[in-house]
Parts: sequence; C-alpha cells; structure tokens
Amino acid sequence: MGILGSYRMRWARKRLRYRARLKRYELSSIVDRTPDLKPDDILLFSTLRNEKVRLPYFLDYYRKMGVRHFLIVDNDSNDGSGEYLADQPDVSLWHTESSYKKSRYGVDWLNHLQSRFGHGHWCLTVDADEFFLYPFCDTRPLDALTDWLDSCSIRAFGAMLLDMYPKGRLEDEPYQAGMNPLEIACWFDSGNYSMERNPKYWNLWIQGGPRARVFFPHTPNRAPALNKIPLVKWDKRYAYVNSTHMLLPRGLNLVYDEWGGEKASGVLLHAKFLNTFGERAVEEAKRKQHFDGSFEYQTYAKAAGNSPQLWNSWSEKYINWRQLEILGLMSKGNWA
Repeated sequence: MGILGSYRMRWARKRLRYRARLKRYELSSIVDRTPDLKPDDILLFSTLRNEKVRLPYFLDYYRKMGVRHFLIVDNDSNDGSGEYLADQPDVSLWHTESSYKKSRYGVDWLNHLQSRFGHGHWCLTVDADEFFLYPFCDTRPLDALTDWLDSCSIRAFGAMLLDMYPKGRLEDEPYQAGMNPLEIACWFDSGNYSMERNPKYWNLWIQGGPRARVFFPHTPNRAPALNKIPLVKWDKRYAYVNSTHMLLPRGLNLVYDEWGGEKASGVLLHAKFLNTFGERAVEEAKRKQHFDGSFEYQTYAKAAGNSPQLWNSWSEKYINWRQLEILGLMSKGNWA
C-alpha cells in the first residue's frame, strides 16, 4: 500500500481510538478493583451478556492459567451475570445498556478499557466460551509464554478458533455451572479449513470447520472467521479493528511466518455448541446486535429446530495441545 496506505492506516487507528474514548461514556463502573493491579499482572478483557452458567468454570480456567485480573463489560445481562461477577475479588466490572452493534460489537468498549488499564500489560481478550491453549500449557504457566515473547520482542500471539462440539445432538447432555464444557463438547474438525492473507491488514483470514460444513455449506465465504490475535502486549496506541481478528498497527497482525518457517501460535477452543446453543441463537437472531444483521445467528436459529449434529465420521476427539500441534492447528515454533 506504500506511504499513502500507511498514512491511511494511522488515521484509521486514530479514529478507532477516538471512537473508544467517546464510547467510554456508555460504561458505568460497578466494581473497580484496578487500583490493585501490579505492573506484571496478566489481564483478561471480555464483553458478555447472560453467561452466568459459564462464568464459574471460565474464571477458574484462566485463574489457573495465570490471569491475575479480569476486566469485564456486562452488556445488560438479566440472568445474574453482573451480580456474580461483582462478587469476585479479581474482577473489575462495567455495565452498559447501550447497543452492542453500535459499539462495533463491543470492540469500542474494550479498546477504551485496554487503553486505560492495559498499557504495558500482556492482555488476553476472549469471550466466555473461548479457552486459550498455547504450547506447553500443561506444564508452564501463561507468564512463561509472555516472558519468552518479551525476550523475543514479540508483541502479539495468534490463535486459531477451533469449534468444539459433542457427539450427538446438542441438547442431549445439559451443561451445568462449574462443569468443564469440553467434557461435553470434546470433538473438532481436524481439516476443512481455508486460509487467505488479507492484503489490507496483513492478517491471515481463516474459515471452515463445522460451522462452514453444517450451517454454511452453500455460502462458505459467509462462515465466521476463525483467525484471532487474543494475546497482546498492550500499548495505549493500539486498537482492535474487528473483534480480535486484527489490530492496528498492522505489524501486530503478522503472527505467522511468510518465509516458510513457523511462528509459535495457539488455539482457542470454542465451546459454543452446548445444549444452550439453540435458545441463545434464537434470542440473538431477534436482537440483531451481531455482525451483518445477525445473519450468522439467523442461520443458526433456522437450523436449531432440526437438532443439527456437527459430529461426523471425520471428527477428532480432543486430547491435548500436542495433538493439535501434530495436526498443524498450532505450533510451538522456536519455543523449546
């Protein structure tokens, strides 16, 4: 894109940061424990709505990984999510009744919080149904990874979103609070993925998996993107552009090796497909607060009544991160 393209990207980043500053007025602080933050704390940022049943395991999972503080925006939950989070000693909570869609699907809210509180910290940005895996996560805490990234002057770490699903109908095994959702949704597609480099933002665009196979078989280009950059050594000048799919400045999106090598990368195990999926899909289709007029959720809602099964004879049962590396879905790169 040359000099003109770089100039446009700088202005785009300034606009995103300006939007985030304006959107801060939509957030009401419920509990602010950020004065307790320490310089080396790893932080987790998330926007959610009506996720109380998922929260006990979600928080426990990331606490054990090494996250020290959670900064969460509650988008007008009515299931007790806000009350539950406010009682957690390592959570700072903001509430908003404003439009998720008009905040660019929560990105503006989190860009503001990351700019204000994340500067100089390693920040993990995930949804309540996403579970981060990285090389050696079974033996090394998250700060071992971030220390290595710091030593290599790497500022961002990529992860592929891997849709997990049960064998059989989604409603066959109810999910209960505190359960590991991967005990139910323990299967995934080991192939069936397409990758394309985005020339504007330099990131890889990945699509495919069970959602493309089952819900978007005739329009695979409309299937959800699976490329994410969830872990970033944040700087107040940075901004997410579209969910965690890409950032500005663009150099942060180069989490893959263009020259035939292999950079370290992780996986986000995506436990969306539980018995709660159908009801949630219908609700979000009606709210129309998601991307493209909630086309994705409208597609899910239409299929939900037919009890779709995502499992097929090519499905793989999840074992551990090493299995995913062997399959080429993540990589330890040069981290030994």
